[in-house]
Amino acid sequence: METDMKKIALVAVATLGLGLAACQDNAPDNNVSTENTIETEAAADTNSALNATDNLSAAADNALDAAGNSVSNGANAVSDAAADVANGQDNVAGK
Repeated sequence: METDMKKIALVAVATLGLGLAACQDNAPDNNVSTENTIETEAAADTNSALNATDNLSAAADNALDAAGNSVSNGANAVSDAAADVANGQDNVAGK
């Protein structure tokens, strides 16, 4: 019986020792992990903002090109209309 009690006591002490070893402080590792996460997210936010700026610039360039094309098309329409009027006058005059 005494031997059994010693075995139980030994197992209990070993179990408690392992339990305490498992409860070590991981705060420094957790802090580093948190810092890395914050830095990664900040980099992602910065990249996203830069991409949005690039996209806005491209959209503005496209809008300016479209506006320029519209003005050019309008000028061509006026020129074509003037040529049509001139041709009509020539046709009326018999030329």
